Amino acid sequence: MIAVIGAGPAGLAVAWQLTRDGHDAVVIEASSHVGGMSGSRTVSGIRVDLGSHRLPPAMPAEIRGSIEELVELQERPRRGRVRLDGRWLPVPLQPVGALRGLAPSTGLRMAAETATSPLRRPKADTYAAVLRASHGDTAFEQLHAPFAWKLWDTDPDHLAGELARRRLGASAGQVVGAALRRVMSPPTFLYPRRGFGALSEAMAELIPEIRLDTKVTGLIEHEDRVTVGLADGRIVTVDHVFSTLPAGRTAVWLALVEPDEVVLPTRAVVLVYLTLDRRPYTEFDAHLLPDRTVLPTRVSEPANYRDSAADPPDRTVLCAEVPCWVDDAVWGASDEELGRRVADDLVRSGLPDPRATAVETIRMPSVHPVMTGASLAALDRAERALQSSGRVTVLGRQGLFTPDTTHHVLQMGFAAARCVGADGGFDHDAWRRARDDFRAFVVES
Repeated sequence: MIAVIGAGPAGLAVAWQLTRDGHDAVVIEASSHVGGMSGSRTVSGIRVDLGSHRLPPAMPAEIRGSIEELVELQERPRRGRVRLDGRWLPVPLQPVGALRGLAPSTGLRMAAETATSPLRRPKADTYAAVLRASHGDTAFEQLHAPFAWKLWDTDPDHLAGELARRRLGASAGQVVGAALRRVMSPPTFLYPRRGFGALSEAMAELIPEIRLDTKVTGLIEHEDRVTVGLADGRIVTVDHVFSTLPAGRTAVWLALVEPDEVVLPTRAVVLVYLTLDRRPYTEFDAHLLPDRTVLPTRVSEPANYRDSAADPPDRTVLCAEVPCWVDDAVWGASDEELGRRVADDLVRSGLPDPRATAVETIRMPSVHPVMTGASLAALDRAERALQSSGRVTVLGRQGLFTPDTTHHVLQMGFAAARCVGADGGFDHDAWRRARDDFRAFVVES
């Protein structure tokens, strides 16, 4: 028997692949839902996601094929916007759109800095230095810096250059290449017709044993087994554990490190859902708001991500993503207060007054990894400590403290499961090679 801790996409992918390979697996999940941050809920009778999620058309063929075994995918045009320089620009940013949408002086500077990016090199290995070199000072100051402050509440000069490379593919060649591709063909994305959470729900249906509302409190590794302690006092004894919980927490459970040696800070997000008695709110699927004086970083309209007869014609729901710290004023604010503030911010950003008929919130305590030199060093200590474990493997976005997207963590899950041999043994060398490959993942935004 193999235990998988966490029923997000990474954990479900491991368990599904193990099941397909003939192994017995049990998934243990603390919440009452599968899907983790990639799950879906129902608000005012409409399926909504936990934030804005998409799949890129250029996924590896194996990953796309596996997803299409599970759900019906629709290819949809990207219809997002970003508020820059007091104006709306299409997302992803395109050279022609930027020149037309921005003030002439700003647009020309941004275009010139993008074109000359191959001639620049970062002056330091920080988020700010890497993006100034690859995207230029204008794009950094107007777009990347304010977003960094909103997402991570950390000076971009103190964030690691690795974060820029993982989130934005921040080499000069990648930036110029992406700009040229957008000129050649309009950007699209893939999306499950029944909502993004349908992918996790479909995997869960193919896994024989999933224990929801079951919290893991500790691990004890023996020579020939692992004991998994549960919050209700019970234990589960298994041959191997795949943990999608943070590497630091897993290493502490195994008594391999002290808690203060592996501090991996993450920012929380409050999702504020506004129900409107009309549809659509706008023709766009998402609005990005780098302005630091407004709460949300992004406001999406889930019904605009898909073409589904299940979505009612007389109402819609907006999802506003509001980064914060657990226990700060935003985290503790009432639904009514957050709804009012988000509505006011939308109007101040040049959007229509939503005139919401209802407000609901979902609070997610750990979403955006704050990747600094100190936190990456802590992650390295945790991963090095876990190398001494023969029967516990950490993976996934939360586990590996990474901004990777759903198709990336699916790839991780399948790879991890395939390291389990027919006899139940785990191929650690194969996993290390796969883990090295994962470091090249870039978020496709």
